[in-house]
Amino acid sequence: MSAVKQNRILIFGAGVIGSIYAMKFMEAGFDVSLFARSDRFRALQEKGLQYNDKGTVRTIPVKVMDTLENDDIFDFIFVTVRYDRAESALLALKDNQSPNIVTMTNSSIGFSSWRRIVGDRLLPAFPGFGGQIKDGVLYARFMPKLLVATTFGEMNGAVTQRIVKLSQVFQAAKLPYAIKKNMQAYLITHSVSDIALLGGLYSGHRMTDPVTPGTRQTARQITVTLKAYLKAIRKAGVAVDPPFFKIVPKLPSFMLDLLFIAWLRTNMVKDMLLPDYANAANQEVVQLENDLTKFLTMQNG
Repeated sequence: MSAVKQNRILIFGAGVIGSIYAMKFMEAGFDVSLFARSDRFRALQEKGLQYNDKGTVRTIPVKVMDTLENDDIFDFIFVTVRYDRAESALLALKDNQSPNIVTMTNSSIGFSSWRRIVGDRLLPAFPGFGGQIKDGVLYARFMPKLLVATTFGEMNGAVTQRIVKLSQVFQAAKLPYAIKKNMQAYLITHSVSDIALLGGLYSGHRMTDPVTPGTRQTARQITVTLKAYLKAIRKAGVAVDPPFFKIVPKLPSFMLDLLFIAWLRTNMVKDMLLPDYANAANQEVVQLENDLTKFLTMQNG
């Protein structure tokens, strides 16, 4: 086994994202622990990590914990919780001595509040997949590698030794990744797309049948919100990234409407309208939008 393989990794948060990374890192031979609470902790302890593999439910045993000692040191701690829970997760990790804390979530405001808690150990990132957990079983949704990769980078854009080390972890796990020089710009742009897409989806939440007339109205709402926020962040001096989003404000609205109508009719969106997912995602989007508004007010103040 190579030295890389002996990294100790803690996944803090055992939802969809945390469970997928735990599975992939364990398959690559890393020493992985999952931090979970209450029902999820008990389920993982009793049944292991259950996942759907082309229609068959498989199980892998996993090390799971619900308390963390300050001197229990990991090479990397991946924080895989929703944005509205990120701050409380970082507060729980504040006194742990591990050197690298990788936040796997959106941020519409930058990193100063997180940095106040964990300092320069913070390494911002964004996950490269999604899915859901149904009846304790993980259903992972992997996007085409060309479209989505796990994205990470130092807050100052430097390619440091720990960035190289993290890259090696992803290479060993055969997971696509991208290193960004400006993670703040990337995450703010990503937050804008989530606020528009999910905000539109959940405010038009009565649209349980995706072919009702509401679909067109919801698509238009997404288009209007996306264009407005992309213009606003540009005006606030944020570099729009991925660059594709730079052209969105210039595209005719009807073209975007058609794109979003098609998206609203996908199975992915049907899953996203399931009550458990919708309630959690809606809370996250509300917090992202509130914080983005604060950020834009500060920039323009």
